[in-house]
Amino acid sequence: MKNPTFIAELHKKLGTPSSETVESLRLLKAFLKLSPRKRGEVIDLVERLAADPPSTSPDHPLS
Repeated sequence: MKNPTFIAELHKKLGTPSSETVESLRLLKAFLKLSPRKRGEVIDLVERLAADPPSTSPDHPLS
């Protein structure tokens, strides 16, 4: 992806990516660097967090 012409063509076709898209790609890149065991642990953690209702206690801020 170091070819400036290719990058310019992609930018022209797709536009500028959102900050959320860029952050998602950074997280994906970091995730892929993890060992398979650690990836499984991250997936389990995310699934548990998604299943639990959000806490409104002061010990668990929303942001």
